[in-house]
Amino acid sequence: MKHIDIHVPVAAMRDDELSDSDRTLVMKAREATYRAYAPYSNFHVGAAILLDNGEIVTGANQENAATPSGLCAERTAAFYAHATYPDAKFLTIAIAARDTSGAELKVPISPCGACRQVLLEFETLAQHDVKVILVGSDQCYMLESVRSLLPLSFTHFE
Repeated sequence: MKHIDIHVPVAAMRDDELSDSDRTLVMKAREATYRAYAPYSNFHVGAAILLDNGEIVTGANQENAATPSGLCAERTAAFYAHATYPDAKFLTIAIAARDTSGAELKVPISPCGACRQVLLEFETLAQHDVKVILVGSDQCYMLESVRSLLPLSFTHFE
């Protein structure tokens, strides 16, 4: 038997260590949390995607009493981005959240499995790594690629 270790490089950074472009994207993700519709969980998530045409598209989680009918912030942003700018490629995504008290999370959160798979599809479509910024009030986690969120991932292109 052979053991394989999988290592995911993550850079922990303060807001003031981010580039201007990344800081703007983080701000847009934080703002998007206020557009979430989360009457059941009171957990507000916002996402912002920078496209290669310079546009920034945002999304927020949208809950529904019929639980599977809601949608996460990452997917609302990704689907809107591609529907609106079908030829643009994703460059970076930032994801932020506020807890049930309305406070920004100190520690960054990461996307659910479904969102990871959807974002991986758009990274594959872009044919380059899509940077991921997971936002917390104390620090942000920077990952080089969506694939870093989903080791041993499945794509139908491989």
